Parts: sequence; C-alpha cells; structure tokens
Amino acid sequence: MPQRAHAEVSYPTHSVRIVVPFAAGGVADITARIVAEKLGDRLGQRFYVENQPGAGGIAAARTVISSPPDGHTLALLTNGTAVSVSLFRKLPFDPLKDFAAVSSLGFFDFIFATSANSGFRMLADFVAAAKAKPGTLNVGTINVGSTQNLSAELFKTAAGINFAIIPYRGTPDIQVALLQGDVTLMIDSYSAMMGNLADGKLRALASSGGRRSEATPQIATAQENGVNGYDVVSWNALFAPAGTPPEIVDRLNAALREILADPEVKKRLLGLGIEARGSTPQEISDRLKSDIDKWQAVIEKAGIQKQ
Repeated sequence: MPQRAHAEVSYPTHSVRIVVPFAAGGVADITARIVAEKLGDRLGQRFYVENQPGAGGIAAARTVISSPPDGHTLALLTNGTAVSVSLFRKLPFDPLKDFAAVSSLGFFDFIFATSANSGFRMLADFVAAAKAKPGTLNVGTINVGSTQNLSAELFKTAAGINFAIIPYRGTPDIQVALLQGDVTLMIDSYSAMMGNLADGKLRALASSGGRRSEATPQIATAQENGVNGYDVVSWNALFAPAGTPPEIVDRLNAALREILADPEVKKRLLGLGIEARGSTPQEISDRLKSDIDKWQAVIEKAGIQKQ
C-alpha cells in the first residue's frame, strides 16, 4: 500500500502530451486543449496537445503505443477509432488491446440540416419525400467511412428509405452544396454548422442521439421524427498505453471526472455542442467495444470497401 500511495503523489513527474489524431481547430482538438489546461492546473505539470492527423488515427496511435506506459503520453480516441477497426483492411494496432481506457471527455450528436429555403420543416418531411420518390434526394456528408457518412447509411436502414449519399472533402463544401441546392440534406456536427444555423442560412431538422442533447435541447431527435431505433452519439475519450499502472489511470480518471463536472468547463464545451461527461475506465472501454460492433454492421451492409 505505501508504494501505491507514493505512485499517486509522484505522477506526473514531468510534462504530459496528449496525442490527437486530427488537425488543430476541430471539436476533438479544442476539447483536448480545454481538458489539458485544467489537468495541468490540477496535477501540477504541463499537459499539452500534439496533433498528428492521418487516416484511421494510425500515426497518432503508433506514437502512443510505442511510448513508455507511464502516463506521460496519452491518446485521444474517438468513435472514429471504432469505425477504423472495420474500415481498414489491416489496422496496425488493436484499440482494445493496445490501450488502457482512462475516461470519456465528451459526447455530441450530429445534426440533420437543410437550407433555410427548403420546404422541409422537420426530418419526418424528408423521410416522407424520400419514400414518395426513392433515390431522388441527395444527402451530403464528409468522406466515405467517416462517422457522418456512416450515420447517413444507418439513417437509410433505420428509416427504410433510399437516397444518394454525396461525399465531400470538408464541411464547408457540403454547406455550399446545400445552399446551392446540389444536396437536400447534410449530416454533420453542430459545431461545424453552428454559424450558418445561427445566421438562419441553415435549418436544423433533427439531432442524431437517442435523447435530446443538453447542447441542442431545442432540436428534436430523429426518433421523435419517427426514425425508430436511430441513435448516433459521437464521443471522445482519453486512453493510455496498455500496461500503464492502474494507480496512474485512477489518478487521471479522478482528475478528469472533477474537471468535466466543473460548471465552467461544461459551459465551454456546451458552446461547441458537446456534453462534457467523465466515465469509469470500464464504461468507456465498453462503449468502444459496442461501437466497433455497431459500425462494423453498418459498413458491411453498405458494402463500403476496406481501405
């Protein structure tokens, strides 16, 4: 027992990097930076974000799992990690075996949106139109295999409708296409389109979660629009390399749960459309496992080619 107590007070002994598999400026990156700042305040050493974008989060994962399992290099994993397991022919890491779960950081829905001059007022209108004229409507998402893209595939199945999914390089391209009438509907994060929603250029028809999000309580869910069983919630979480001592995981977990319960942090993240919420290591590990199974089924049904 004295050794465990010593380990708890001696971590961290120097600066800690959080490796993020995305470029700076996105939802996951901003979340990580807010949390890193607070972890530094609480644990007495600098926590900083290192961005290593790349397909499937492979570069970022390799960096973390090849680092000493001492809690001084951490990974930001997301539901995109769960997607990558089935999307890539051979992923050079196993997220369930190569990482030790620490805690969730936040959860966020996707928004189904159309242009403000569209005749659709709610998602049920789009579903009715798609049933009346199968295959004639277009839905824009970012690249094939992204969670947004797979959310559109799942929407087809859950609603029993057919439409064309048009992939774009980035969210700005989709929004231009939507405003020009090239696509009828888009699916993306609230933070990605909040400016155009606030300006009245876009209209939110529904959110993707099983219940209304604290960030967008005014937006009805897809289930409320009659799409039974539709429930897509994205998440981000901190993981450490496998083999990290449990007392270090416990210390990080306790700090994170306090930080994510802080009203100021909650408010900052809600402004990005994210519900700040910590978890036990087991809870976020179980979520990763269940999402791997969920998205594998969607990828197989959609016939998406492995990369």
